[in-house]
Amino acid sequence: MLTRDFRVLFAGRALSLLGDAVVPAALALAVLRATGSTSALALVLGCAMVPKLVLLPVGGVLADRLRARTVALLTDLVRCASQVLAGLQLLGGEPSLGVLAAAETVGGAASAFAMPCLYPLVAGTVRAEARQRANALMATAESATRLGGPALAGLLVLTAGPGWAFLLDAATFAVSACLLATLRVAHVPLPRQPFRADLAQGWREVTGRDWYWPSLLAHAVSNLCLSVLLVLGPAVAVARLGGEGVWVATVQAGAVGLLAGNALSSRLRPRRPVLAANALGTLFALPLALFAAAAPAPWTVTSYGVAMVGLGYLNPTWQTTVQNAIPPTALARVTSYDWLLSLAAVPLGYALAPWAAERWGTGAPLAAAALLTGVGAATAAVPGVRRFAPDRPHADPAPRDAYRADDGT
Repeated sequence: MLTRDFRVLFAGRALSLLGDAVVPAALALAVLRATGSTSALALVLGCAMVPKLVLLPVGGVLADRLRARTVALLTDLVRCASQVLAGLQLLGGEPSLGVLAAAETVGGAASAFAMPCLYPLVAGTVRAEARQRANALMATAESATRLGGPALAGLLVLTAGPGWAFLLDAATFAVSACLLATLRVAHVPLPRQPFRADLAQGWREVTGRDWYWPSLLAHAVSNLCLSVLLVLGPAVAVARLGGEGVWVATVQAGAVGLLAGNALSSRLRPRRPVLAANALGTLFALPLALFAAAAPAPWTVTSYGVAMVGLGYLNPTWQTTVQNAIPPTALARVTSYDWLLSLAAVPLGYALAPWAAERWGTGAPLAAAALLTGVGAATAAVPGVRRFAPDRPHADPAPRDAYRADDGT
């Protein structure tokens, strides 16, 4: 059964995801309008990504030390302020690149503290038996906003201007903060110890589980391979498969596949969730290999949709497994390391893909990435991955009456 507190959390999360889905396209168009420079756009995007990567482990410690609800609420307010600043700059007509970069830096830093809060918030508002469904609903909201966000961004940019997209994002963060303020989340206090000891303990929780750290490496490799496809796939579609419409169809098929996988994850629960999640990551070998061979467009489009069904199923399954297996006192720190590896792999793929394509053509890096996705299947050789099965979930973070008594402060 999904609790009232989870429904409140879901509403706030869905709203902020919608705002976040609008901003990337609006930001790109706004910076290009203002500067005409792709280097300027890369600078602004880097200002958002670098502090996020650097501060993620710190955010994990704070979310475990403090209440995840409190950290999430404060970061929503900070991100609201940064997006208001960026929006007002753009509405002023002559935006400063420095101000936009500073706003994105602040927003990226706030994201580093917000992202590790999600797993504890779900685990603290939903009983173990309902977490798979809750995570599937969260993933569905994210997939739906990815599908509709760019279209809404285009509408706002073309009619009202990109500044309004940022103000919309700010408004969603403000509403999310208000909803979080009413949330009651079960919480287990973390014993006081030096900050460095908290970081080290979180890392030991990761490396001490032979099903967890090999899976993280496999997921990071999958993200790297996907980023190679996202960089080189459009070029192959335009040059060899029939034009821009083929890539648009590919992206849309992926969005539909992601939603289908999310829906499937709430109904099918594998007996070996870690093994299943890692195996599903290897489905990206299909579109990578077909794009490398410049296969007919219907095959490439369909293969990407199939791969995204796997990803849509993988994510909620993995999240539920982690929430049930990791102690509540370490959950945010563990997931911060998960996010760190996953996010770091993406810009690496973005950088390597064009470099390799210039030297060996687009087919070679795509084919190499298809082979690399086999790392997910190779984790089956690790006994912990192969044998891990949910016995009984880790103890809920608080007894049932704590959900009534906890005032969320």
